[in-house]
Amino acid sequence: MADKSDYSRSHGGAALGARLRRASERIDRDGTRVYAARDVRFEQRWYGVLRQLIEQGPMSVGEVAAVLRITHASVSEASRSMEKAGLIASAPSPEDGRRRVMSLTDKGRTLAKDFQPMWEAFNAAAAELNDEAGDLVRLLDRLDDAMDRLPLYDRIMARLAEPD
Repeated sequence: MADKSDYSRSHGGAALGARLRRASERIDRDGTRVYAARDVRFEQRWYGVLRQLIEQGPMSVGEVAAVLRITHASVSEASRSMEKAGLIASAPSPEDGRRRVMSLTDKGRTLAKDFQPMWEAFNAAAAELNDEAGDLVRLLDRLDDAMDRLPLYDRIMARLAEPD
């Protein structure tokens, strides 16, 4: 039976975007609470950018966006605030001066090292949630694959083009 007090639950697939946003916001909010409880200034949205710079070395905003499959604007916004926090620095690319390349600062490298135990706890808790939810990560992979095959936009436009 649908829960009428919960719009997203009661509307099933029609509220898919709302459900995904809600889950994302809850994850981000809890992550932020963990950092605050540890007296650390770190924004959840920085994690993907930071991990890429740790694992891959210097990268451009576009390269990070492509790897994470998020918008250039999202990475650009996160990187600006990370730069203000002193975690990364950016400089013109030696190959193409129009592009800026981001790299970790000493402060960013130290933070990454110091945060490792906390991130291991995050990963363990996330794995536990994933298992409890029935391998949500696998389902999200399938959702990504389905949207790669035929984006939601195309699916909607095809239905709008159907005769009544």
